[in-house]
Parts: sequence; structure tokens; C-alpha cells
Amino acid sequence: MMSSTLGMTGMDPATESALRGAFEQANARLQGRWRLVPEAEADYVAVDMDSMYGPMSWLRLHAAGKQVIGVTSAKRSQTDFHLARPFDAGNVAELLQSIDGGAAPVAAPAGMSPAPVPQDELPEEHRQRADEESRAPGVVPGHPGSADAGSLAPATVAPPAPPRERRLGDWLSPGALSKRVRYARDGGPDLFIDPVAREYFGPAALKPLAGYFDGPLEEEDFLPVDAAAWSSGVAALGPGQPLSRLQWFGGLLAGGGSMLPGFDAAGRYKLSKWPQTEREYPKHFRIATAMMKGPATLDEVAAASGVPLAEVVDFVNASLATGYAEFVPEVAPEPNEPAKAGGLFGRRKK
Repeated sequence: MMSSTLGMTGMDPATESALRGAFEQANARLQGRWRLVPEAEADYVAVDMDSMYGPMSWLRLHAAGKQVIGVTSAKRSQTDFHLARPFDAGNVAELLQSIDGGAAPVAAPAGMSPAPVPQDELPEEHRQRADEESRAPGVVPGHPGSADAGSLAPATVAPPAPPRERRLGDWLSPGALSKRVRYARDGGPDLFIDPVAREYFGPAALKPLAGYFDGPLEEEDFLPVDAAAWSSGVAALGPGQPLSRLQWFGGLLAGGGSMLPGFDAAGRYKLSKWPQTEREYPKHFRIATAMMKGPATLDEVAAASGVPLAEVVDFVNASLATGYAEFVPEVAPEPNEPAKAGGLFGRRKK
């Protein structure tokens, strides 16, 4: 029997080590039917959806047609498969068994329920059909990290979309580049990117780099830089800047006034922490101030901040890309309890 392969990305070393250990124990229960391989070679890739870079890793892998396992403590997920946190060898084994479906199911450890059957899954956990996706591009119910924590069974999966061409923002995700590189375009300023240290050297302003995020890029478009060339090249560029700043800018430009694929344009969002606003975008301070008041829809944020909706959408995309913002799912009222109005305007009513 051909073995299935698993990769891991978008997680800190502690999480990766814990998941690796749980996988090894689970795989032993399954007679070694799985192999752990680098992300690029894997049939299935586990992503920590609770980490700063998890949602962006999911978007990149989903666009590339990869099957993604979302590791999260959230109650719902838009990933193809879902591993609830906290995890152990038992529920990792259940997940792997549910994916390859070869032998009899692995018995759940004491105190744990088996994975639900597909018909027990909620509608949000099923991917849209291809014709629905074509009618409503970019609108998927809920945040990719907002999933049913008890569900380890796969969602109903449509044939994967053709791989999307990778742009600069995709190459900035952890693991996409493995060594220092230099990138420039159309005679513009050099960007020296260190994917290991997660920093870059380049111009202080972001707007001159806007064209760098247009169009597809291949790995060979990035020029390797040895130690001597690196030292010489960055000497006049000032201190290194966090690579997350470029990721933020890429997220700001990616949607063009529309929410990124995988995020609900009608949903409610909040800032989990105050972002680093850029002087080049003074209106962002007003948007951030409105969002810090609590979960709100995009229309509510636009009304509260006095900023056009398209600019609010772009700001939220950028904040989601860097982990400063999060989707807030609607909470169903308790039985016999009237529904409460949500969002900024709902809370203001007395």
C-alpha cells in the first residue's frame, strides 16, 4: 500500500515538535502508513491556524491546490481537514485514519468521542461547489481559523483549483524562501530579504514598492546573495525592517478593495492588538481606533471611522495577513433567550 505524506508549516518550533511527536506515535498505531516529508513534497500539510502566519500559509497552500490540515483551538475551520487543539497521538491517529480510510477506525482514547460522520458536519465546513465559487469569488463563510474543534473528519472536497501563480506576498510566507536573496524590478530599489531572520533591507517608504507585488514570480526571480555581497548591499540601507511589514503591505494591496479569498465580506472583525500604522496611510489610525472598540462589520467600521469601505477592506486584509485582526463568528443565543444585537452600532443602542 502506497504511503501518504504529511508536511508541516506556519507553526513555532514548540508546536512543530509536539505535533511531530504525536504524529510518530499515531503513525506507529497505523503500521507506518504515513511519512513525514518537507512541505513542498507533502500530499497533506498541517498548518497552525492560531499562529500569526497560519492564515497566510493556508491561503498560499490552498491556492496551490494542497490539502490543508488546520491545527486550531477555534470551533470552526475552512481548511480541508481539522485537528483540534490540544491534540495528542489519539486524535492525530483518528485524523490520519479519516484521511486515508484504509483500515478499521482507531479506537478513541478514554474520555474522547470519535470523529463525527460527514453528515454531522456543519454546512460551513463544506467547501463550495466550483459553480458557486465562480458566482461568488473570494467569499467563503467564516475565517480560515474559525472551525469546529471536535470535527476531525474531512469536509466534502471539490476537485482542487489549478495552482495560482505566486506573487511576492506568497514568497514572503515562512518556508517559501530558504536563504538570503535580492529582488528588484524595473529599475526600482533593491530589496534584500532574509527569510530566516525574518527581516528585509530596503527603502523606508512602502508605496514605491507597490509595483513589486504585481504579477507572478518564480524562485529564480530572486537572486541569491553571498555573505560579502549581502554586507556590501545592505550597508547603506539602514537597519533591517521586519518582514511582516512587507507582508502587511502585500495584504493591503492583494484584495484591491475586496476581501481576500477565505474571508467573509459580511462577517465581523476585530483587532486583537494595536497595529503599527504607517505614516503613508494616515486614515489607518482612524480605522484602527474604530476596530479596537470591539467586533464590527466592515460597513460599521467604515461608518465609525469615516473612511471609504474599500480602504477599510484593504486595511482589514493587511491586518489579517499579519495576525493583528481576527474574524469573530456570530454566537447563537441560548434557547429561549432573545438574540442580542452585535457590532459597534448594536452595542450603542440602549
